[in-house]
Amino acid sequence: MPRKSKVESVADIDAAPGGTAAVDRALSILMAFQKEESTLSLQDLSEKTRLHKSTVLRLLASLMHVQLLTRLDDGRYRMGPGVARLHAIYADSFSLEPIVKPQLQWLVEQTGESAAFHVREGDSRLCLYRVDSPHPIRDHIRAGDILPLDRGSGGHVLLAFSGANGERYDRIRQERVAALDSDRLAQLSGISCPVFDAQQQLVGAITLTMPSERVQPGFVDQVKESARTLTALLGGDWEK
Repeated sequence: MPRKSKVESVADIDAAPGGTAAVDRALSILMAFQKEESTLSLQDLSEKTRLHKSTVLRLLASLMHVQLLTRLDDGRYRMGPGVARLHAIYADSFSLEPIVKPQLQWLVEQTGESAAFHVREGDSRLCLYRVDSPHPIRDHIRAGDILPLDRGSGGHVLLAFSGANGERYDRIRQERVAALDSDRLAQLSGISCPVFDAQQQLVGAITLTMPSERVQPGFVDQVKESARTLTALLGGDWEK
């Protein structure tokens, strides 16, 4: 029989009273991922959890099976789509929907275009809520879809108010709006504004999308009004 390691694993040190060791170890792998370390190698995970690589590999197989983790082409690992699904359920538990959905519906009524609310999910963004345009020609993103963080007006707003550097992000922070054309998809325009909570922390981005030829001058002001209203409802001050 293999000898037990003399070094206690992170899971052993912080084991749940009455819990299961295998579950504690699997959770220690998930907790190894941080905002600044969104992808990790097998070696990284072994060092961070203080588990043998063979043990980590077995736990990774289970975590990937339920899509909580994904293996990249370079052999590193990152959070999987199963985490985004759980995040959507988690977000709903905070009753954001009764606050956010009416503003999305108001935007659609005022503009005739599609409105959505995005939150950051690691190096991506999650469409948390969505109200579709009545027009048959529109983008077809759905609530729960994962989108790139570095493309689209919503992604740029989330990056800007998460501290991204660069002239583009400085301008978004100053103007509190990103209005882009054909940034994520050709001939698709998006207008996004940040939404803050009572601690002036970024909650997400409210976004209006439409075919580029349907953009109207007043749309920016209407998205800003929705962001201002949502921030106030969450106890924040949009102008700070």
